[in-house]
Amino acid sequence: MVTGSKELIRDINTHLVLETIINQASISRAATAKLLGLTKATVSAIVQDLISRKLVIEIGSDDTSLGRKPILLSLNKKAGYVVSIDLGVDTISALLSDLAGEDCSLKQIRTPRSSSNMVNEIIKLIESMNLPTNSPYGLVGITLGIHGVTIDKQVSFAPYYNLSGANLVEGLGDHFDVPIYIENEANLSAIGEKTFQYDYNNIANISVHSGIGLGIIIDGQLYTGYNGRAGEFGHTIVEIDGRECPCGNHGCLEQYVSERVLLQEFTRLKGLKEEEVDFSTFSKFYEENDPMAQQIMEQFIKYMSVGINNILNAYNPEIVVINSSFTIHFPGVVKKIEDSLKSKMNSYVEIVPSVLQDTSILLGGACVAIKGFLGINNLKLNNKKYQSPF
Repeated sequence: MVTGSKELIRDINTHLVLETIINQASISRAATAKLLGLTKATVSAIVQDLISRKLVIEIGSDDTSLGRKPILLSLNKKAGYVVSIDLGVDTISALLSDLAGEDCSLKQIRTPRSSSNMVNEIIKLIESMNLPTNSPYGLVGITLGIHGVTIDKQVSFAPYYNLSGANLVEGLGDHFDVPIYIENEANLSAIGEKTFQYDYNNIANISVHSGIGLGIIIDGQLYTGYNGRAGEFGHTIVEIDGRECPCGNHGCLEQYVSERVLLQEFTRLKGLKEEEVDFSTFSKFYEENDPMAQQIMEQFIKYMSVGINNILNAYNPEIVVINSSFTIHFPGVVKKIEDSLKSKMNSYVEIVPSVLQDTSILLGGACVAIKGFLGINNLKLNNKKYQSPF
């Protein structure tokens, strides 16, 4: 039996009512009461409080043929706004959105080479985004997506850029005076995919960029492990005594299949200058059936298949989402990866390329800040399949 003060119970019920209104997109007071098993009087009182706090609005009447038409409720998505930052190795991207992850604007800058002015550059980026001034709550949270490991609001390991001494959370918090959230980019990507695109309870989201990360959703919740290091998929060893990795081991997966490594290998094979090759260059050669581009793609398929096989056996997800330029631009590659999975033990719904692509990290970050402000645990914004505005 759960016991507690009336204030605590009312607070719990308030969050449940708000979560239900958000996740149903539109719902009446009576339907909310029935869904949650609460009395109509309790729900009506809570809804009135949420309306007075400008978090919920009435949006019209339900289309019913019998009796009085019930008034529908919805989240006041313009009550506040959030900023989500993807702090990439080469580029910092910032997303400004309302409380439904809509009405988005995006801005990008080059990542500073020095960590000493990182906070100032992020502050300038956020302040250049024309923050709304007519919102009841204004800016309510900022989320930082880090291409590395975060523990206790600090970056503990980032192999491909230097964030030591940056004091990101403290610096941004002092300036904007709002909650600052910091999370691994692959974890945010997984949250974004679940919230906006694939509403499964068990998801493995592979993020392939400068390194390789894995966001894991188990029973509907993000799994981060004992101290935040769960999902360091790129540092699983696939070649004994293989290539040296910044993590200290040899033969890590990301030394064979990250976009950074594959493009470097393609550059070397073609005898080109590194600054002359990006993914669009590779893509052009691959579409022309260039043998060296074909070789690189076969390497991607080979090692990604090995990695996914290990994920399937370790976590048994319902769906595997691959967020990589190699699968986004060439969806047929996913079928080749599936064909390479030979184990009779593997059981999954499907392997798919990301639809959200690079915005999955940013949208996942928006979700974290939105949930933190509203005090809810579950957020579903995928009543319609999300179409990226970028």
